[in-house]
Amino acid sequence: MLLSESKLDGKQMASLTFFLPDLSFLPKILKSNDLHLLSVFISYSNTCCLLQDCTFFTRKEILRLHGRYHEMAPNVVPMDYTKDPDVKLPMQLIINMPELKENPFKERIVESFSEDGEGSLSFNDFVDMFSVLSEMAPRELKAIYAFKIYDFNTDNFICKADLEKTLNKLTREELTAEEITLVCEKVIEEADMDGDGKLGFADFENMISKAPDFLSTFHIRI
Repeated sequence: MLLSESKLDGKQMASLTFFLPDLSFLPKILKSNDLHLLSVFISYSNTCCLLQDCTFFTRKEILRLHGRYHEMAPNVVPMDYTKDPDVKLPMQLIINMPELKENPFKERIVESFSEDGEGSLSFNDFVDMFSVLSEMAPRELKAIYAFKIYDFNTDNFICKADLEKTLNKLTREELTAEEITLVCEKVIEEADMDGDGKLGFADFENMISKAPDFLSTFHIRI
C-alpha cells in the first residue's frame, strides 16, 4: 500500500513532505515503496543540510523559518520546498512581518538580501537575511551587510547623501536640515581615514568597531 493511500490526513501528509521534525517518518516511507516520497525526503534532507552549513541556524530553526515563509503566501509557496525552490515573495509581504514592520530600514534590509536587487526574496534569501541578523552571526559579517544597507545609492561608499538618509530614518526626521548636515560632516570628519570625503568599507568597519552596541542593535530575533 502506498503511503498516500494510508490513513494519514492532509496535515500529516504536508508535514511528511517538508516539515519532517526528525527521522521517525523514514521507516514509513521505506515500507510504502513510494519512490517519489523517498526522493522528496532525500532532497529535503539535502536542502536542510546545505542551509545548515551556510547559515547559523539549526535544522529545527530552518523548518520554523520555512513555516513563516510559507504562511505569508500559502498559495504561492509549496509545502515541499524542493518542488519550486525558485519561488520568490515580494518585498511588501516581507516588510510587513512583525519582526521588520517597525524597523525604519526594513526596505533597505530586504533589498540588501535580494538577489534580484528589487526586494523579492527566495527562501534561501529569506534564511540568509535572518541568519545574518541573528545573534549568532559574527560582527564581521554583520558589518558587511550593515554597510550595504546604509549605502543607499549602491556605489560601494557611504557618502554624505547616504548618511543624511540614514540619520533621517534613525531620528524619524526629527532633526532639522542644519542639524543633519552638522552630524554628517562630523561623522565623515572622524571616520574618513583616507580623506576622500566619503566612507569606504574599511572606514565604516573601523567606525563600528568603536560602537559597543552595534551587535545588539543589528539583531532581529525570529
